[in-house]
Amino acid sequence: MTPDRKDSVPTDAEIRILRVLWAKGPTTVRDVHEVLNAERPTAYTTTLKLMQIMLDKGLVTRDETERTHVYSAAVAEKQTQRTATADLLGRLFGGSAAALMQQALSVKPSSREELRQIREMLDALERGEKSNDD
Repeated sequence: MTPDRKDSVPTDAEIRILRVLWAKGPTTVRDVHEVLNAERPTAYTTTLKLMQIMLDKGLVTRDETERTHVYSAAVAEKQTQRTATADLLGRLFGGSAAALMQQALSVKPSSREELRQIREMLDALERGEKSNDD
């Protein structure tokens, strides 16, 4: 078994699986596979192997008390987003949050509501307050 790597950035395929687990809660490989297969055809054995690898990495847990094993996300969605963002910030933007935000806002237009929320977060940061997402 490999060391616990909950703080590592999951691969794209692992994120797809985690999204299913975050949305559905504890579920079987078959249920995860059905969701993934509807998005993009994938072999059942591929889904199973990925989830076994994720178990070894500490990204998921497995309940083996029933005949059909049930998997759960072992990492929170917000923490995974934070880890991936920190990795992207360091690797691609040289640690510049401003550069990251400029690119993020230029990729897809933000709604008035999203811009209002961003302004509120920036105002709170300037006042030294913690974000509501913490």
